[in-house]
Amino acid sequence: VNYGHIVCLARARGFGAIGFLDDYEKLKKKQNLGLTAKAKFLLQLVAALVFILLMREMGYITTSLYIPFWNVTYPIPEWLYFIFAAFVIVGTVNSVNLTDGVDGLAAGTSIPVFLFFAAVTFLWGEGYAALGIFASGVAGGLLGFLLYNFNPAKVFMGDTGSLFLGGAVAAMAFAYDMPLILVVLGLMYIIETLSDIIQVAYFKISHGKRIFKMAPFHHHLELGGWTGKKWKEKELFVLFFTVSLVCAVVSFLGVYGRYA
Repeated sequence: VNYGHIVCLARARGFGAIGFLDDYEKLKKKQNLGLTAKAKFLLQLVAALVFILLMREMGYITTSLYIPFWNVTYPIPEWLYFIFAAFVIVGTVNSVNLTDGVDGLAAGTSIPVFLFFAAVTFLWGEGYAALGIFASGVAGGLLGFLLYNFNPAKVFMGDTGSLFLGGAVAAMAFAYDMPLILVVLGLMYIIETLSDIIQVAYFKISHGKRIFKMAPFHHHLELGGWTGKKWKEKELFVLFFTVSLVCAVVSFLGVYGRYA
């Protein structure tokens, strides 16, 4: 019996629990400061390592890296794989969290991601059926959530939802044993994160200058970007969803021949 989808759900809920603690602290303190950055990182790191060790122990992942588009696999030392996996999981979770900046953005960006995993299930066969059902369920849940989260939003995701979502994305990538697909599949998440990192680094190096009007990237577009056009929240949703959908299609083509 394959329990990979159960482990993925447990991992997503684990990260969701960390988000809940963060949200609870914000409510308790009545300010936009929850868990400290150090506490949040340590909790996420522990959650990531527990997930990888469990998936490895249950035989759902290998310590080899599959390279999409080239359809080749390279073995790497187990200790190095665990470091890589922890970095990818924590990075993905926080990238999705950064994307949750305007109404419907995180949900809209993530729907094509989970549809990709569902489509891969049909491509790779019954061995991935449970994971495909889980991916379809999350995609369907996000569609239902968008009825209330689309601009103007009546319900917000918060860190509880965005960390759960990020945990689910990362868990699925490892459950399908192809974490490197996130480089293409999660392009919008990466852009959001890089914009934040670049902004902070350049601000410190240049002693107060900025590359973006505001980070992460969706706020830069909201404020007029480099062109002067101020993107509305609905326009941002369409942009991020469309790019994410294109990335999902390209990613599907990239893994199409894996088991051919």
